[in-house]
This record gives sequence, structure tokens and C-alpha cells, in this order.
Amino acid sequence: MAMDEVARHWVDGAIRAIEADFTRSSDTHLLKVVLPGAPGVSLYLKDESTHPTGSLKHRLARSLFLYGLCNGWIGPDTPIIEASSGSTAVSEAYFARMLGLRFIAVMPRSTSAEKVAAIAFQGGECHFVDSATEMYEASARLAAELGGHYMDQFTYAERATDWRGNNNIAESIFGQMAAEPHPIPAWIVVGAGTGGTSATIGRFLRYRRLPTRLALADPEASVFHRHLADRSVRASDAPSSLIEGIGRPRCEPSFVPELIDRAFAVPDAASLAAARVLSRRTGRSCGGSTGTNMWAVARIVAGMAARGETGSVVTLLCDSGERYRSTHLDEAWLRRQGLDLTAHEDAMERFFETGEFAPPA
Repeated sequence: MAMDEVARHWVDGAIRAIEADFTRSSDTHLLKVVLPGAPGVSLYLKDESTHPTGSLKHRLARSLFLYGLCNGWIGPDTPIIEASSGSTAVSEAYFARMLGLRFIAVMPRSTSAEKVAAIAFQGGECHFVDSATEMYEASARLAAELGGHYMDQFTYAERATDWRGNNNIAESIFGQMAAEPHPIPAWIVVGAGTGGTSATIGRFLRYRRLPTRLALADPEASVFHRHLADRSVRASDAPSSLIEGIGRPRCEPSFVPELIDRAFAVPDAASLAAARVLSRRTGRSCGGSTGTNMWAVARIVAGMAARGETGSVVTLLCDSGERYRSTHLDEAWLRRQGLDLTAHEDAMERFFETGEFAPPA
């Protein structure tokens, strides 16, 4: 068998292995969250933490590997390099190990110890840089030095997933909502890191001609909400957010602003407080990015309740808070960051009880 035939045979097997893994993995749950203060609005939480690698990024990693394989970029001996703050790297390490490929994650030194350990558990290696802005160049350089493939989630996330259907997250949400009292959500609320999830959902809404609006929940330090307000703004020099996985200092190629109907800038303290309250209310451990989503949800739901509107709102539980035991869930770590979550937690608890939302000044 010629070498190109050997490689093609390996790619066939790699795609088959990824598809078999998908078949073994059931869809993630859509959980209904009780809102005592807003009984006319139904809130649903798409629990992406139940993927085999524990986060929403499992979907992205699967799509990126399939995209790389089908484009001829990944072969039987190709090292895989990725710029990632953690969750994407965990998921890509999982698929790389499945295919017998070396995987290296390029990430900031501030990444939580739990995520670093999760990458190592999946057989991946970590290459640390001092700041998020250094990840791109370092990843490209490593790939060139090793003769590897730089996955570049920030460029390819929006095109690697088939937004028309084919088991994407939008199709899953609407399929699971079909028997609910308000099957077509008034709003879907998501964060953005690469922008791949918001692009997939936004395109699906337009393709299916659905009236659902798409809201972006964005850390205050991120550039995305600034870019939506002023398209000439493409980078932010604000101090980095403490919320991993969403928000970026630059506008990533995969972020499609035209698909966003409304954006909310969320302080880090609000994100972490909302994650804690949501965890207590649902019994599901929630990471900081889920708290960012929940803070924006409270703004939307409170507005609907005040106007006497009924309907449904959907957001994502992106990953488990267990990945942040040494950071977000550690009181000593919070004190070192100068964060007091009390006022924000109180505001979120009042929202659940009254349906009214008054963020602290």
C-alpha cells in the first residue's frame, strides 16, 4: 500500500473512531431551573458539563478534529498544537489520545491547576506563556518547529461546525424544547471565547427563520462587547478577566458580531457570585463562565417579568465548578484577587425570589 494510501486509510479509521465516540455519548441534558419570582418565564440550562471531557468544548474539539482530518491537515504522525486557556485543550487532548497523536496545549500560566491536571490526565502536554496574547504566536511557532498542526480554534471554530444541523448544539436545544410550554425561546444567552458557539446558534436561528434572539454574556475585560458597541474597536488593553474560556483581548476571526442581538458586560465578581447561587439553586456545580451567562439571563428575565411577558430563556452550563477548586471556589484566592462576592450573591438571590434584578453599584 502506497504511503498516501496508508495515510488515507488512517484518516478513514480516525473519522470512524470519532464518530463511534459520538454515538456512545448521549446528548447533554436540558435542565429546567425554577424561578419563584418570575413564574411566567421558563429558564432552561443546557448542561454541557456532562460531555466525556466535562465541558461545552467537547463539541468544538470533535468538530475541529474532523475539520482537520477532512482538510488533509492531520495525519497519523501529526503533533497537534492548540492555544487554549484549558477546556478546549482538555477536550482536544482526549481526541488526540484516541487517535494516538501527540498533543500540546499552549496556555497562560494563570490557568487553573485542575485544568492543567485534566489535560495531563488525557495524555496532553502543557506549554506555558505569560499572557493570553502570547498564545497565538507561541502555538504557530511550536507547530512549525515540530512539523505539527496548529488547530487554531479562534480562527476555525465558526466554520468547523455545520450550523444548518447535523447534531450541533442549536439543533439539540430546539429538539429538546419541542414539548415545553414555550418551545421557541425568546432568548438564548451564551458567552464567547472563540465565537464558534454564538456563530453556530445565530446562523441556525436565521436558517430556520426563528424569532429567538441571541444575547452575548461577556466579561467586562473582554473586547467583544466593546466591538459590538463600536466596530472600530478590535482590541482591549483592560486587565485580563478571571473568567476562563470566554472573553478575549482581541476580536477573534471566528466571532461574528452581526449575529448578536444584545450584549451584556459582566464584572468578574458578578460571574463568580452568579455561579455560586446557580449551583446552590440547581445542585449542579457551575464554573465562572456559566455565572457570566446567568448574570445576563437575570437582566433579560427581569425585563420580561417587568413587562408582563411570558416565554422561555435558554443558556448554557459550560463546565463544572470542580475545575476551579483552587481558584474561583477558594476563599483565600478570592481575597488575593480583592473580590468580595457578597453584594452580587445577594442581588442574584433576590432575583430568584422576586424576579427583580438590581445589580450592586
